[in-house]
Amino acid sequence: MDNKGVLDSLLRSFGSYYDVKTEGVLPPFAAQATFNMHNEQYFLVKAAQIAQIDSNEFVYIASEENLNQQKITELADAAWSDGLSKVKPDSNHRNSDVTLIIICNKIEENSFSIVKKLKHYKSYMFGFHGWSNFRALAYEVSTGKTVTNRLGKPLKKLVCNL
Repeated sequence: MDNKGVLDSLLRSFGSYYDVKTEGVLPPFAAQATFNMHNEQYFLVKAAQIAQIDSNEFVYIASEENLNQQKITELADAAWSDGLSKVKPDSNHRNSDVTLIIICNKIEENSFSIVKKLKHYKSYMFGFHGWSNFRALAYEVSTGKTVTNRLGKPLKKLVCNL
């Protein structure tokens, strides 16, 4: 399987729950996916509303031939800054996570440690208006190797099933 085949099957799996777009995306990325959830909690009747909770996830998918340190930091910074620009923190906002998935043919050996060390976090109004976390995953198509940062470990199962 090549990059295109992995990208297509990944987009199909995201298509069930996410709004996926492949046209008009931010230039270094091949696709973007967005998940929005709104939940309301109430007491006995809907008129006695206790809370509203908004949770979002912005996924950026890149397809590269060769992945090096410079390209990783460039993609991570672009995904994080664009993801944060879409966040609208208020009293109902719980979290807005940014996820970066990189599909490539070859990952340079020293780049595995760079992906593991990727870390971004932001809280809004000391956490009262929610927070944002950053997840990252890099998948080497030629060998099937997968590397994630600390928060991206649940993504590993998704890619390994492809």
